Amino acid sequence: MQSRNAPVLCALASAAVLFCSSAFAAYPEKTITIVVPTAAGGANDAMARVIGQAMSAALKQPVVIDNKAGANGAIASEFVMRAAPDGYTLMLGYVATHAMNPALQKLRYDPVKDFEPVAMVGTSATLMVVTPSVKANNAKELVAALKAAPDKTSYASAGNGTAPHFAAEMFKLSTGTSMLHVPYKGSAPAITDTLGGQTQVMFPSLFTAMPYVKAGKLKAIGVAGTKRSLQMPDVPTLKEQGIDNVDVSQWYGIFAPAKTPKPVIEQLNKVLNAALADPGIVKKLEDHGAEVEIMTPEQMRTYVQQEQVKWKKVVQAAKLSAD
Repeated sequence: MQSRNAPVLCALASAAVLFCSSAFAAYPEKTITIVVPTAAGGANDAMARVIGQAMSAALKQPVVIDNKAGANGAIASEFVMRAAPDGYTLMLGYVATHAMNPALQKLRYDPVKDFEPVAMVGTSATLMVVTPSVKANNAKELVAALKAAPDKTSYASAGNGTAPHFAAEMFKLSTGTSMLHVPYKGSAPAITDTLGGQTQVMFPSLFTAMPYVKAGKLKAIGVAGTKRSLQMPDVPTLKEQGIDNVDVSQWYGIFAPAKTPKPVIEQLNKVLNAALADPGIVKKLEDHGAEVEIMTPEQMRTYVQQEQVKWKKVVQAAKLSAD
């Protein structure tokens, strides 16, 4: 028997749908904020500003960048997780916030359940570099030197659980070598000490390392990825040099809080992917060490889940901890 309240309930449901549709039909109506989980001046910040300018032009609204560094991106992630799911607070997430952090430690956010993937921005190669005082000029020579003097060489990272840390541990596992880990609070002090010779090896992003390699202040041993970098095509991959399983792609993507309306996600994805197809935007991102990647929100979600599985295996194999 049909309830006599059914017509009323149907009317309320229809009104709710109409309200939600109209509420987001005019999106965006105000400033959009992109939260960046690192300090100003780095690769993440630079890419967010390029993307933000393109979004602002397309959406006819200001897009501001809000840097919230700390805890390897966890502070920014928690902030965005708690933001209103209305499309006005977004995040430039990256491999650490959405794949490496959950593999290494318990978090107060779930990278899959608490976020809506919006659009991938790009990937950046990870370089293996050494100080000029290190005699090795390629991976084979470096492996031989490390095996001849175990634990006499130290490597710098931007902190436990960061891409430079994971890359070095993958290298050690794949080559049977050992190096002392010296974690820093960020890439800047890590590369400063590597330049000064206090640490001898590092796996920085291409954006971080490229100026120093080109100036001869660091030697590039190889790319820790499956393909050579567009920006430094003369540097071979570690795989080309006989070292498998060292694949550390530092990827970047835009995320929104969970439950952000699908029409808003789709609109943002369309705008961002259009920007990423613009040769001018592509050139700017390449100048910052990134190679553009275009994905649908669904493809991005699958990619992030695959990355989580990958890094969890690395943590278990290398017996890594957050301490």
